[in-house]
Amino acid sequence: MDSYVGTGDEWTVAGRKFASRLVVGTGKYKDLPTTAAAIEASGAEMVTVAVRRVNLSDRNAPMLQDYVSPQRYTYLPNTAGCFTADEAVRTLRLAREAGGWNLVKLEVLGPAPTLYPDMPATFEAAKALIKDGFEVMVYCSDDPIAAKRLEEMGCVAIMPLGAPIGSGLGVQNPLMIQMIIEQAKVPVLVDAGVGTAYDATFAMELGCDAVLVNSAIAMANDPVLMARAMKAGVEAGRLAFRAGRIPRRGFASASSPMTGLIG
Repeated sequence: MDSYVGTGDEWTVAGRKFASRLVVGTGKYKDLPTTAAAIEASGAEMVTVAVRRVNLSDRNAPMLQDYVSPQRYTYLPNTAGCFTADEAVRTLRLAREAGGWNLVKLEVLGPAPTLYPDMPATFEAAKALIKDGFEVMVYCSDDPIAAKRLEEMGCVAIMPLGAPIGSGLGVQNPLMIQMIIEQAKVPVLVDAGVGTAYDATFAMELGCDAVLVNSAIAMANDPVLMARAMKAGVEAGRLAFRAGRIPRRGFASASSPMTGLIG
């Protein structure tokens, strides 16, 4: 995390400030030591935790907290594996009882093979969770109208998918992502579909506040090396966005003056 210190380019969600703009998941790794090593290499400060899939309470089995310290990292409980609004709400209520977590990530999926966000169920769950006092970061479709509605309901961050979960296809609809960013007054994070560092860079160059990556790191041949790559990709994309790229032109433009040439 040291490379982020003192950059003056932090982002804030629900009053919490983060220097790293890479959020990483804790699932799908081959074992907990690899999980810990990859997260360390990523420089992330926030990690998502699938409440229904990760052991957070059984002391008779390896626990995530023993490898990824909740004192060092901000845990973001999520509802991975939930296919109804009721399941998602119940899961996060249990998570709050177990660990006191109030900042959460809501996702409600449609059926396979797309596993696309079920937006009617997402709206229903978001409404119930916000009423319960949760601070909801919400996974959603790349639909600017739906994203704005979720923000207006009170969600603290909008997390449109770049591509279907686990597909590794990268950002498939940059125009819609840009529209979401341009109208949002809360952080926007691309979530799902990132396959490699280029995809993370591209998402950041669009103006996203952060990028969430799980499968691309956890399922890489070398998760620790890929975590380092994602860290560098997010940093590069953010710097490029802040710098401001040159306009795209359909013609050549010489980099040196064409007047005053010798000869």
